Amino acid sequence: MKNNILFFCFLICLSSVGVAQEITFSKDIAPIIYTNCTVCHRPGEIGPMSLTSYDEVRNWGPTIKYVTEIKYMPPWKPDKHYSSFLGERGLSDDEIAKIKNWVENGMPQGNLSDEPALPEFPEGSQIGQPDLVLSFKQTYTHKGNNRDQYQIFVLPTGLTEDKIVKGIELRPGNRRIVHHALFALDETGQASTLDAQTPEYGYPGFGGYGVPVTENYTGYVPGAKVRLYAEGMGQKMTAGSNLLIQMHYAPSPIDEPDSSTVNIFFADEKEQVTRNVQQAIMLPFAPLIQNGPFVMPPETIKKFHCKFISPIDVSLIAVGPHMHLLGKDWEVFSVSPSGDTTNLISIPDWDFNWQGGYFFKRLIKIEKGSEVHAFATYDNTSNNPKNPNVPPRTITWGEGTSDEMFYLPFFFVPYLPGDEDIIFEPDDITTSVDGEVILNFPKDELLPVYPNPAVERLTSSFTLAKAGNYAMHIYNLKGQLINSPFSSQFFTAGPHQYVVDVNDLEQGVYLMRIQGENTDLTTKISIVKR
Repeated sequence: MKNNILFFCFLICLSSVGVAQEITFSKDIAPIIYTNCTVCHRPGEIGPMSLTSYDEVRNWGPTIKYVTEIKYMPPWKPDKHYSSFLGERGLSDDEIAKIKNWVENGMPQGNLSDEPALPEFPEGSQIGQPDLVLSFKQTYTHKGNNRDQYQIFVLPTGLTEDKIVKGIELRPGNRRIVHHALFALDETGQASTLDAQTPEYGYPGFGGYGVPVTENYTGYVPGAKVRLYAEGMGQKMTAGSNLLIQMHYAPSPIDEPDSSTVNIFFADEKEQVTRNVQQAIMLPFAPLIQNGPFVMPPETIKKFHCKFISPIDVSLIAVGPHMHLLGKDWEVFSVSPSGDTTNLISIPDWDFNWQGGYFFKRLIKIEKGSEVHAFATYDNTSNNPKNPNVPPRTITWGEGTSDEMFYLPFFFVPYLPGDEDIIFEPDDITTSVDGEVILNFPKDELLPVYPNPAVERLTSSFTLAKAGNYAMHIYNLKGQLINSPFSSQFFTAGPHQYVVDVNDLEQGVYLMRIQGENTDLTTKISIVKR
């Protein structure tokens, strides 16, 4: 009898362990899917199927198991061990194992009360409510001639005052043909003239916009999430200007209509934007270090090596390597004048379908005189299943899908002391609700002024941990107030430079002091007279 009781208890224990270890959708799988997949796999977004409920996920369970096991999904092509970027996607080994276990054990739903609420996603945008929405004035028809088309559309901004752009988001009207898009600013009105000279909506634009542009903004590629520039950074958009969209439409055998929309996000009126984001593009038209010129004969695999020398100190914000179907891999790094190497990006397994602009987790300083090296490999052989030409033909630079590109844009701001301390996404902080990057500035710091001694003016560099109103005062060594360059001026968190006129000060040594709530910084300055 005693043995029977023990055996019965053993069975109960086994049953309890089985229940405890059961993987269910509500408790285990829903948090994984809703956090990593649903942002793209929901109505109106790029994902080919919706994953917003148990029934939808169950219907695609075996497929989800397969694409997560081979780490094809969630898509993230840069090597995480080489460099780090904002918004890195991917599942842990434990999460992948849970999905596998769940699918192989019949995909049980579990207790409904365990299921987390579906996240609230913005409608008509990836990241929130835009400040300005610009739409096509009419539908454009992409001809079904199996050819690529680059068409430029002129969208009047209607702005009555200058604005600072934090980000631009394209909402494609026809995702079947919208391959990618570039954005620029026309302040001359010349693009409207070119548009009026063509019978169709927009005008062809291979290789450029056909008019001088004053700003190039971050572009659009399928699958890339829009990111807003950090506090204090942005790009201008002037009153009365036109936004130009260079749209690349992929080849189609039938006529396809498109009427796309652009969401524009501006800086808040309270935000002091002092740093204009600029763009530099590395192309393979200067002499290549390796395997130039940029030509790929049939049945060859070629690695090209380009080098760029930075003419000034800059702080990198983002990088966006681009190539086409023959692409195999990228590696980009910089070497400082002293020989220090900084990894920028490595994409060991290029996928034409998943590309974009990658924003660093912190500003990356590139010193003046540093060499930026970029290596890109292309496979123009019959063994490349993605080769669009059968049999392979000689390939060179071109904007068509079946041509090739070595296109490497960098987004940067001129370097300021303290940039090395700016962190866009600490390990324990993600992004704010509206999608703007949260900044972390570790401390207030007043750096040495220059020149010191000064004659007529000097430059003060300082970093502030918090935004707020600050005062700058200059005292003599007796503690007497001599001058106040500013007494209540708003500054954003982050690095700043301020030019101080000291022409009226007598020769001698002074104390410069910056004060704010919980901030009190002091440094010595010397004034000399010629």
